[in-house]
Amino acid sequence: MKHKKLVLILSSFILAFLYIINPYFEKKTTNSEGFKDEIIRFHIRANSDREEDQALKIKIRDEILEEMGAKFEHSKSIGETRDIITDNLHNIKDISEKVIAKEGKDYSVDVFLGKDYFPTRKYGNMTFPSGEYETLLVTIGEGAGQNWWCVMFPPLCFVDITHSVSYNLEKDLSEVLTEEEIDLLLSNKEPPLILKSKLAEVYEKTKTYFAKLSMEKIK
Repeated sequence: MKHKKLVLILSSFILAFLYIINPYFEKKTTNSEGFKDEIIRFHIRANSDREEDQALKIKIRDEILEEMGAKFEHSKSIGETRDIITDNLHNIKDISEKVIAKEGKDYSVDVFLGKDYFPTRKYGNMTFPSGEYETLLVTIGEGAGQNWWCVMFPPLCFVDITHSVSYNLEKDLSEVLTEEEIDLLLSNKEPPLILKSKLAEVYEKTKTYFAKLSMEKIK
């Protein structure tokens, strides 16, 4: 009986501790993930990893950036960029299909704007952690090859079409991201999702155990 009381007291302390620190990790995770709602990515997936398919992907990229650059490069908000993309999905598809036909291929093209999951990827000197991002995705044929990507909003894709990466990423991103969010991208680290997950797991297990002990005490 004494043992159960001791366990009950310890469980109460642990549960109280978890209640106190959980909001901190919740806030930390929200902050580290929030930047994903402030950007739109642009990906082009090649038909395959064959050299000719990868070369075709780059030609399509260059043509899209060249033809659409004037529409996107001065966009001042993510909403404005989203509207431009939505209004030009057919144009982007037409541009891609013309390049494919010119190269003597008959691949299909799928153009999609929405959420998609990506692994951790480098972009210039920054690391974008894995997760879901709003994305303009152009899939060529089977879409089984390596993809090329850039950040469409802020309009970094169009800062330097030749290299497709802005040389001053921090300055450009600072217009829409906080200093903390930019530091996260520069840190080459994933956000603390694992730690939060473990905390939540311990919290749930402790809460369940605590409830069971209380029920036993009532009996």
